[in-house]
Amino acid sequence: MIAREANFDGLVGLTHHYAGLSFGNEASMRHQHQVANPRLAAKQGLMKMKALADAGYLQGVIPPHERPHLAVLRQLGFTGSDQQVLAAAMKQAPALLSAASSASSMWVANAATVSPSADSADRKVHFTVANLNNKFHRAMEAPGTEAILRAIFRDPKYFQVHAALPQVAMLGDEGAANHNRFGARYDEPGVQMFVWGRDECSDVAPGRYPARQTRQASEAVARLHQLSDSHTLFVQQNPTVIDAGVFHNDVIAVSNQQLLFCHQQAFVNQPAVLDELQRRVADFQVIEVPDNRVSVADAVSTYLFNSQLLSKPNGKMLLVLPEEARRHEGVWQWLTEMLASQSTIDEIKVFDLRESMRNGGGPACLRLRVVMTDDELAAVNPAVMMSERLFASLNVWIDKFYRDRLTQADLADPLLLREGREALDELTRLLDLGNIYAFQQ
Repeated sequence: MIAREANFDGLVGLTHHYAGLSFGNEASMRHQHQVANPRLAAKQGLMKMKALADAGYLQGVIPPHERPHLAVLRQLGFTGSDQQVLAAAMKQAPALLSAASSASSMWVANAATVSPSADSADRKVHFTVANLNNKFHRAMEAPGTEAILRAIFRDPKYFQVHAALPQVAMLGDEGAANHNRFGARYDEPGVQMFVWGRDECSDVAPGRYPARQTRQASEAVARLHQLSDSHTLFVQQNPTVIDAGVFHNDVIAVSNQQLLFCHQQAFVNQPAVLDELQRRVADFQVIEVPDNRVSVADAVSTYLFNSQLLSKPNGKMLLVLPEEARRHEGVWQWLTEMLASQSTIDEIKVFDLRESMRNGGGPACLRLRVVMTDDELAAVNPAVMMSERLFASLNVWIDKFYRDRLTQADLADPLLLREGREALDELTRLLDLGNIYAFQQ
């Protein structure tokens, strides 16, 4: 049965702000305390979704989480009414309020790891929610993400949504941002490559920034998804590039079908990794960007590899990039030469995602890839799939509820909490999600 890839992008939440919460993500830290524009952020992401849907790609929408997360603040000892909790948190621990207000769920590449039915022994599409336990502001996302995924992929005949792995350091899991799948066709069994940064049984690790994904977590996800050993590969991310700001694999490499697009320094013992992929993946191809043309620092600052690779009807691929890549002379020169070389990638689309980029998330961070057959796609909640009508409705919704200026000081405003709940209540009806938020229970 024919299968296709769909991209489900996260809608930016109403509390999008620059708190610098993500140690190891240099863009996040560099823009700490700048003024954010949640309305613009949401519209920039929505424009990318619509443009790709218009180009013929399957495109869905994943809603934001409720923020501020008052239940977490109460768990940390803040008491009283909602307004009193917000005020006390701002006065006593503003960093905790920022964490509890983070809109980081918009980067749904970290929502879960996904395996298509062609790879799983039970022939279901499997999702394992990421526990994201390396960062407090993200670790609180797992229950909400699970509820959202179950509301979108709700037919158990076709979909299996697994809860997050236990919240312990040994099982640190960052989702699809550290996962690649290879195969010439989407409907045939593929090779899944899990990229890890830390092994609990080894002391080889970066020294400056934390390695967020563990080998033990990747192996657990593979077991949950019922993947065969012959079609899985576990690869270590280069600890040197983690220390240079490559906090996830998708900042240094991206793949699609038989193609791997990566930096020369992406993996430990990279020649051996490429040889193994050549052996396992039919018609495997690699576009390896040399360090003397694009440094790791340039890759991090432009998010050249935090891009989307999308298959085209002509057998070639489209590369979706952030505006920052076009503005960098050296990176753009390399891309121009690559296109002229008649490579597998024959087209580039550039999007302005400035608001997301300043917090450390590019095109690849904003989307979760799900390969599905026609029957599986028909079982997806249809209200979340991008269309002219949904695009128009979401634009009206954003204009109605989103602020165009937000700072850390605004997070204690009880009106922001009320606006967010009203917005999400309306959004759940718009996307036919049911009562997935705590305040709706």
